[in-house]
Parts: sequence; C-alpha cells; structure tokens
Amino acid sequence: MSKKLFVGNLSFQTTESDLTDAFSQYGPVEAVTIITDRDTGRSKGFGFVTMTEEDADKAAAGLNGKEFSGRALTVNEAKPMVKRDFGGDRGGNRGGRGRY
Repeated sequence: MSKKLFVGNLSFQTTESDLTDAFSQYGPVEAVTIITDRDTGRSKGFGFVTMTEEDADKAAAGLNGKEFSGRALTVNEAKPMVKRDFGGDRGGNRGGRGRY
C-alpha cells in the first residue's frame, strides 16, 4: 500500500525531479508534487512524495532533519487536509460587534 509523505522547509528553487532523486535512494517514488501559489506559480516551500509504506517509512527516518538545498527538511506522514470552516458557530458573522 502507498503512503504519502509531507515534505516541508523546501528551498523555493527545489524541483519535483530534485525530490524524486532524493527520495528514490529509499525506494521507487510513485508521485511527487510541490505545492505552488496559484497566482504567482512560485513554490510554497512544501510538497508531497508518495511511495510504498515501507519505503516511505525509511525515507522519512532518513531524510527528516537532513540538509537539502541548504535547508533542514521536515519529512513526516501526510495528514488528510482538514476543510476550514470560516464563520463556525458565529452564524457566519466574521467579527466586529453585534448591532443589536
């Protein structure tokens, strides 16, 4: 089964092929995605790598905290994205004072 890893603290110049090269020493890489700003196209400094569960565990242990492109990587298991609920229990009121 596959496991997705979160890879943080990336240099803004890091490419997906750079990550593939770094992670492939631990096993075959299934997918690599670097997250970019939708307006500027610039890297947000983090991404995701998908590998088999066993290889992902080895890669996380081997690369977490290691220097990569001059920065110490953060590598851990990706958590499912939590949808943010703006407004919440305030009934959609986004701050300010109540009128009445």
